[in-house]
Amino acid sequence: MTRNQTHSSQKDISSYITKDGSEIRELMHPNVHGNSKQSLAEATILPGSSTRLHKHQSSEELYYILSGDGKMRIEDRQFTIAAGDTICIQPGAQHMVTNTGNQPLVILCCCAPPYSHEDTELL
Repeated sequence: MTRNQTHSSQKDISSYITKDGSEIRELMHPNVHGNSKQSLAEATILPGSSTRLHKHQSSEELYYILSGDGKMRIEDRQFTIAAGDTICIQPGAQHMVTNTGNQPLVILCCCAPPYSHEDTELL
């Protein structure tokens, strides 16, 4: 892919494991595409798995649940999540996701400013 692309295709993007343990495909990220203010990724959490408890000092995250079922923890609040739910995670908030279902939990993640390993603190 070349920088300053305005279009990407999920099938052409390799996944990687983030610091929190989720499998991510960066659908649009400044380091690859040239956008500047946010990143968009697809995260997959396998059945019975969880991300590690973590926080981001700078990034606000929006999660949109595409498929699957799970449990979300933000600070000391826990709640169930399912396809069609949207979650806002404020900068500095401790959070993690657990897949409680029998199929992959797939989440669309928007981060502003864009996701970076350096902004991710494991707890």
